[in-house]
Amino acid sequence: MTGDWGWLAPLMFLSLFLLLLTGYPVAFVLAAVGLIFGAIGVLVGALPIELVQAVPERLFGIMRNETLMAIPFFTLMGLILEKSQLAEDLLDAINQLFGRLRGGLAFAVILVGALLAATTGVVAASVMAMGLISLPMMMRQGYSPAISSGVIMASGTLAQIIPPSLVLIVLADTLTVPVGDMYLGAMYPSLALVALFALFIGGLAIIKPELLPAQQQTRQAIQWRKLLAALVPPLVLIFLVLGTIFIGLATPTEAGAMGAAGALVLALVKRRLSASLLHQALDNTAKLTSFVMFILVGSSLFALVFRALNGDVWVEHLFDKLPAGEIAFLLVVNLMVFGLGMFLDFFEIVFIVVPLLVPIIHKLNIDPVWFGVLLAMNLQTSFLTPPFGFSLFYLRSVAPKELNTSHLYKGAVPFIVLQLVMVVVLMMYPELVRHESSESTTFNNSQDLSDVGGQAASADEAIRLMQEIAKEYQGK
Repeated sequence: MTGDWGWLAPLMFLSLFLLLLTGYPVAFVLAAVGLIFGAIGVLVGALPIELVQAVPERLFGIMRNETLMAIPFFTLMGLILEKSQLAEDLLDAINQLFGRLRGGLAFAVILVGALLAATTGVVAASVMAMGLISLPMMMRQGYSPAISSGVIMASGTLAQIIPPSLVLIVLADTLTVPVGDMYLGAMYPSLALVALFALFIGGLAIIKPELLPAQQQTRQAIQWRKLLAALVPPLVLIFLVLGTIFIGLATPTEAGAMGAAGALVLALVKRRLSASLLHQALDNTAKLTSFVMFILVGSSLFALVFRALNGDVWVEHLFDKLPAGEIAFLLVVNLMVFGLGMFLDFFEIVFIVVPLLVPIIHKLNIDPVWFGVLLAMNLQTSFLTPPFGFSLFYLRSVAPKELNTSHLYKGAVPFIVLQLVMVVVLMMYPELVRHESSESTTFNNSQDLSDVGGQAASADEAIRLMQEIAKEYQGK
C-alpha cells in the first residue's frame, strides 16, 4: 500500500488475532474485522467505493462453489455409519486377527481407525466409539493407560489425512487445486503414517513388553464369515467414494453422494436405520456444514479487504526477510500451523492462514498439492496438542474413572512426535505426494474447479483494479 495507509493491513491482522482471543465465534470475528476495516479504508480514501460492489459477488461465488457440496455428503455418510455401529463390528472382527499378538488390541485399533477414516471421516465418532469398546478391554488386560489412550486418539485423527478427509476438500478449494489430486497425493503419506503408528507399537511391544501384554484367553478359531461381514461393507464404500474418483467415474461431490447413499443402504441392511437416527444425522450435518460455510463467508470478507489493502504484499515481504528461502518459509509456516493448532480448529486455520500463503507458494514455485498434504499432516496434531486438542476431550468424555487427564497427555506425546516426523519426511521427500497435473481431466472434476479458479481469478483481478483505482484516487 502506498501513501499513509500502509499500516492498515498489519493493524487489521493484529486486530483479528486479538479479537480471536476473546472467544467470540471465529466466523463473526472474521466478517466483522473485514467489514470494519473495509469501511475505514473507504472513509479515509485508502480503498475505492467499488470494494462494496465486490462483496456480494464474492459471497455468491461461495454459494456457487460445487466443490464444497461434497462436505455435507461426506459428513452425512460418516454420521450414518457412526450410528450404524460400524466401529463396533470392525473392532470385534479384527481383534480376532491380532488379539493373540503382544499389543494385538493396539494393532486392531490402528487398523480400524484407518478403515473408519476412509469411510466415516469423523474424528469424534472414531475416538469415542473405540474409546467405549477397546479402552476397557485394554485396561482389563493390563495395557499401559497412557499407551491405550494415545493409540485410540491418534488412530481417530487419521480421518484428517486419509481420504475422503474434509480438511483435504477445504485445502483443495483454498489452494484452487482439484480435490482428486489432493486425495491421490495424500494416499502414500497417510498409509506411511498408519505404518509408522504400527511400527511404534511393534517396537514398544519388543522393548517394553509389560506395557502391551498379549491376551490371556485360549486361542479361538477365526470366524471368517463374521470377519468378512465386518470388512466387506466399508471396503465397498471405500471403492464407491475413492475408487470412483481415482478411475474417473465421479467427481468428489458425486462420490460423496454415492457414499451417503451407500451408508444409508448399509444401515438399512443392518436394520439400524430409523427415523430418529436419520434426524440426528441430518441435524448434525446441517450444523457442521453451516459452521464451515459461515467461517468461509467470514474469511472471504476478511481476505477481500486484506488483499485490497495490499495485506498479501505485506505478508510476502515478511517472508522475504527469511534467510534460506523455501526451506525457511516451510519451517516457519509449519511451526506457525503447529502452534495455532493448540488453540484453533483446523477449519479456522485453513480459512485464515492458508489464503495469505497462496501468493507466496506460487512465487516460490511450490507444488500446491504437496503443500496442502503437508499442511493436512501438520493439522492432525491439532487434535492431540493440549490445551484444546479435541481428541483429548472426546476420549475424556467416555474414559473410565481410573484413566486421568495426565494419562491422556502422556499418551498423546509420542503420537504427536510421529506425526511431526511424517511432516519432516514429506518436506524431505516431496515425491511421496503423487498426483496428476492439475490441468488434466483425470478425475472429471476439473470443470468444477475451473469454475472455482475462474471466480478466484476474477476476484484477484478485481482487487488489483481496485488497488490501481485507489492509487490514482490518492494521487489526485
